[in-house]
Amino acid sequence: MKLTRISIWHVLLTSHQAYYMADGKSCDTVETVVLALETDSGLTGWGEVCPIPHYLPAYARGVAPAVAEMAPVLLGADPVGPEALMARLDRHLHGHVYAKSAVDIALWDLTGQVAGLPLYALLGGRQARDMPLYHSITCIAPDEMARIAREAQAQGIAQFQVKLGADSDWQADVARLRLVREAVGDGPLVYGDWNCGATSLDATRVGRAVADLDVMLEQPCATIEDCARVRAATGLPMKLDESAHDTASLLAGHAQGCMDAVAVKLSKFGGLSPARRARDLCLHLGAKMCVEDTWGSDIATAALLHLGASTDPARLMNVCDLSGYVAPRLAPDGPVRKAGRIAPPEGAGLGVAPDRATLGEPDLVLE
Repeated sequence: MKLTRISIWHVLLTSHQAYYMADGKSCDTVETVVLALETDSGLTGWGEVCPIPHYLPAYARGVAPAVAEMAPVLLGADPVGPEALMARLDRHLHGHVYAKSAVDIALWDLTGQVAGLPLYALLGGRQARDMPLYHSITCIAPDEMARIAREAQAQGIAQFQVKLGADSDWQADVARLRLVREAVGDGPLVYGDWNCGATSLDATRVGRAVADLDVMLEQPCATIEDCARVRAATGLPMKLDESAHDTASLLAGHAQGCMDAVAVKLSKFGGLSPARRARDLCLHLGAKMCVEDTWGSDIATAALLHLGASTDPARLMNVCDLSGYVAPRLAPDGPVRKAGRIAPPEGAGLGVAPDRATLGEPDLVLE
């Protein structure tokens, strides 16, 4: 079997609710990139990546040129066994891991289809029937965030990510954490996320003011060292996100003692292949994991769910239903949440395929 054609679409996804984050960052409408790898056997593998420029050094319109650069290596190649072909791509084009993420996912999709197995069977075997979701709460007025938390809890959600820092008011952030913690009661997981937008001083002031609460802090500062400083000053557990993107950063977070939990996002690491390696390293290091991606729709959601389902449930903190936050849905058979949990698709490979009528004509075809 050989790869014969590469097609790329750019699709606008609109969030059901605008997301406000620290340092003036926000997400309302984002562009996702859908990629199809077609073969001479008639099988098609699907990939997706939805980079957010203010989140990581990546942007949607950078995907197609990078894929065009990789096309001479991809076209004519055997797609089965993604890691061998991805190693060739790494030698051909250094970096650009976000663009490679969509390619890697599509290669895994094809490999699963050829094997006749869902991807979770190839990524370590299924360890969970379904997985817990978290709900991300946009950084608005504290009482409104508490209301959103109560509504999500009524739908079965038991983990809550509280966005912080949008108004640069550390006392308002204290209120956000206190009111959400009060709204959901004892037991559910609550963590405040600055998305790198806080100084260590402000994050420490917030952390010390809520030190009596059962809460976790997420990536207050841009560096692992500053996050570790906040972890030590507040005594509160810490989740790393933006700073955790490869083996070296995972080892650094562990060594600094600030990686109680970590976000393993497919596009940060470069797809399912490196994310699986990151997952296995985190199992060794003892960190809890949120298996997810930066943003996206049904293809990215299916990919992360397969990796999550093949992860030890004792170390899997949560996964994310990306599709549930945006419109339109791209795949009519995409997974949906139920009672605060979600299961991976059951079909071979990813188990989902986008509706080509929804996608329309591709923006780029390489063959």
